[in-house]
Amino acid sequence: MTASQVMTSATASNFASPRSPIRTANCSGFFGDRLSAAREMVEGGPIDVLTGDWLAELTMYILSRTRGKRADGGYARTFVTQMEQVLGTCVDRGIKVVANAGGLDPAGCAAAVKALESGAKVAYVTGDDVVERLGGWRADGLALAHLDTGEPFSDVVDRVVTANAYIGCWGIVEALRQGADVVITGRATDAAIVMGPAAWHHNWSRTDWDALAGACAAGHVIECGTQATGGNYSFFGEIPDMRRLGFPWAEIAADGSSLIGKHDGTGGAVNVGTVTSQLLYEIGGPRYANPDVVCRFDTIQVSEVATDRVLLSGTKGEPAPATTKLAINYAGGFRNSMGFALTGLDVEAKAALIEHQLWASIPGGRAGFDSVHVELVRSDQPNPSTNELATAWLRITVKDLDATMVGRSFANACIELALASIPGFYGGSPPGSASPFGVYWPTLIPADLIIQQVHLDDITVDVAPVLVDESDRFEVASPTRTASRAEVDRPAEVEASMPGQSALAESVHGWSGVTRRAALGEIFGARSGDKGGNANLGVFARTDEAYAWLSGYLTVGRLRTLMPTETEGRVVERHELPNLRSLNFVIVGLLGRGVAESIRQDAQAKSLGEFLRARLVDLPVELSDSPSPN
Repeated sequence: MTASQVMTSATASNFASPRSPIRTANCSGFFGDRLSAAREMVEGGPIDVLTGDWLAELTMYILSRTRGKRADGGYARTFVTQMEQVLGTCVDRGIKVVANAGGLDPAGCAAAVKALESGAKVAYVTGDDVVERLGGWRADGLALAHLDTGEPFSDVVDRVVTANAYIGCWGIVEALRQGADVVITGRATDAAIVMGPAAWHHNWSRTDWDALAGACAAGHVIECGTQATGGNYSFFGEIPDMRRLGFPWAEIAADGSSLIGKHDGTGGAVNVGTVTSQLLYEIGGPRYANPDVVCRFDTIQVSEVATDRVLLSGTKGEPAPATTKLAINYAGGFRNSMGFALTGLDVEAKAALIEHQLWASIPGGRAGFDSVHVELVRSDQPNPSTNELATAWLRITVKDLDATMVGRSFANACIELALASIPGFYGGSPPGSASPFGVYWPTLIPADLIIQQVHLDDITVDVAPVLVDESDRFEVASPTRTASRAEVDRPAEVEASMPGQSALAESVHGWSGVTRRAALGEIFGARSGDKGGNANLGVFARTDEAYAWLSGYLTVGRLRTLMPTETEGRVVERHELPNLRSLNFVIVGLLGRGVAESIRQDAQAKSLGEFLRARLVDLPVELSDSPSPN
C-alpha cells in the first residue's frame, strides 16, 4: 500500500467500502486526561471512531477504593462527562465510540451513558473481572504465581481487592457487529480499543496476524494521547507549538498499515521521532504480546510521508499467546513518610542523629515496622549561594499492616523532634494519618479461561478467546523472570536480540577515535515508563550512523555504569530494535511491587530516560552534527 492510499481519509460515508482506511482518534491517555479532548477530536476534523484509554494497574486499585466509598465509583466518570459533550454529534455523524472506561463496572458506566438519552445504542463487554473465580482456579491447581518473582499466590490471596484479565479486541468487534454505537469495556488492553474497530471495519479473521499486528502497533502509538504528538518528548524544543498539543489519530488500512496524524491546525507535531518515542513506551522485547496477536516490533517500518503524517508499515504478527496476563491488586497495608531538611555542615552526622532519636522514641524501634526505607538525597552544594542550595533531605518511609503503627504514632515521633534534634531543624509536609496502599501482582493464566460477554439491550453474546495450534503459540514468560530476587546471586546481563538484528550495528563506519565529553541526550532521545514492578527504558537514535554507535556502546554493562543505583542487584534485559534505531532495556524489580506500592520519588519511572540522557559520555566527534531526518 502506498502512502497516498493510506492518506485517503476514511469518513463515516466510506464504510460501504471494506478496503477504505478507518480513522480512529484518541481522546484520553489516562484517567485524568484533558476533558475537552473528545470535543476537540469530534469537531476538529473527520474521524470514524473515537477511542480513549482510562486504565492502568494503579487505576484499577484507585477505582476499587472509590467504589468502596460510592456505588458509581467503579468506572471513569470523566468519560461520561466527555460523552455529554459529544455523543449526540457522534450519533448524527455515525462516529463509533470505544473505550475501556468501564474499569471495574462496565455495566454501570454503560447505564450512565444511556442516561444521556442521545439515542445511541450502548454495549458493554465483560469477562475480564475474575476476582470471584480465583478460589475455584486455585482449587483446580492453578498456581497464579507472581510473573516476575515466582512467589506463591497463597501468601496474599486473603488480601485481594481486584483481579482483571487483559482482554483483547474480539468482544469489541462483536459489539460493533451487533450495531452498537458505543462500546464500553473493562480491562481491555490499550491497543485492543483501536484493534477492535479496525478488525470490524475490515472484516479481519482471527488469524490475520499481520493486519492485527499493524493495528496493535497503531493502537500502541495513539493510546497515550498527546505523547504521540510531542508530549513528554526528549527533543521538545523542536516541537513548533507546545502550548496545547493536539490529540492523535490512526488511519488504519485493510492490510494493517496505518497513518498516524493529528487534526490540522492543532498544536504539537507528528514525526518519526515522536512516533518512535511512543513505540518504545512501556514495552519489553521485540515480541509485544497482546491477547489477540504477538506484534513484532522489530518489523515496524516508520516513515514520514508529509507534515504531521507518519506511516507505519511492514508490521508482522504471530499467533496469539497461549496465556493471558492477569492483573491482581491486593491490600498492601499502610504507610507514612517524613522528609527532614539537613542544612549546611555535617549532613551525614545530622541524618544519623535523626534516625537514632526517631527509632528510640517509637515502641519496637525500626524493627517494629514491616518495612522501613531511608533515603538521603544529597541535593546540597559546597559553599552554597542560597539557603536552598545548602540543603539535603532525609526521607523516611514506614509501612505496616497496622494503621496505628504508621499513623499518629510515627507522625508524633517525627514532630516531637522539632526542638530536640539537629540545628536548623525543619521538615517537609508533616506526616499525618496512615495511607493505605495497594500492591500489584501480575500472573499468567491459560487464555481459554477467559470468555468475553457482549451486552447490548437484552442480548448477551459470548465471545471465546482465539484458538490456534499450540505449537504456533509464543511463550510470554521470560526465562529471566523465573527466579525470585533472593535467588539471584549475580545480576543477570541479558543481551536479548532477534536473529539478524545486529547487521546495522556491525557495519563499519570508520570512527576516527576522537571523542568529546557530552551528555548522551545531546544526540539520543529516550522514553521510559512502568511495566508493573519493572521499568522500561527505550533509547533511540535519529540516524543510521548514530544507531550503529549506540548499539555497540550502550550494553547492559555500560548501562550499569551509567545508572548504578537503579541497576544494582537487578536483572537487566537489553533488546535491539534496529528498524526503529532503538534499544530497549527492562530493569526488573526497580519499581518494587508496582506503582501503588513503590516509594521511589518517580514511582512510574517516567523520568528514567531523561536521567540517562543527562549522563556524560565520550561521543564520537562525527556525531556532533548528526542531522535529524525529516
